Amino acid sequence: MINQNTSLDSGWPVNISLSEGISFQHPVKQDGQDIWRLVKETAVLDLNSAYCYLLLCEHFSQTCLVARLSNSIVGFVSSYVLPEEKDALFVWQVAVSKEMQGKGIGKLLVLNLLDSEAGNKVKRVHATVSPSNKASLSLFNSIAKTLNAGFTITEGFNNDVFPDANHEQEDMITIGPIKRTL
Repeated sequence: MINQNTSLDSGWPVNISLSEGISFQHPVKQDGQDIWRLVKETAVLDLNSAYCYLLLCEHFSQTCLVARLSNSIVGFVSSYVLPEEKDALFVWQVAVSKEMQGKGIGKLLVLNLLDSEAGNKVKRVHATVSPSNKASLSLFNSIAKTLNAGFTITEGFNNDVFPDANHEQEDMITIGPIKRTL
């Protein structure tokens, strides 16, 4: 993983000042309950079952990362390689603890993931974001700028496909193509 305030192994610049002691690792199943609590505490992401987070940590560990500060999980990104697009990564959730928001941890989680073994073949990143989620839109736009990649928003999931009629639509964001300098 990377040291703060440096470039990633891929050569992408990272100009983010973080508190000392942040580390990034792939999660293990014992992290599942802390990840569930983190997502719940954000109060903006759809909370999945605790079992779902255990499965992510156990079966999709290589496409997920946690950010730790003093042995506490302060950030989490879940993603997976799309079955029909082996060079595309779908970012499912990016969660950062309320006290650590605004410090660039979400961005570093995604960039570190792209710099990992599982992410090094990725040419596009997809995610769905509700139009009112300005923080996520800003995050993905900032990632696209750092990667010097395109950023598009297209139709994703209309609200009529969700069982909860009050669920906001989810627009599809695509970042890419991602060009690697190494």
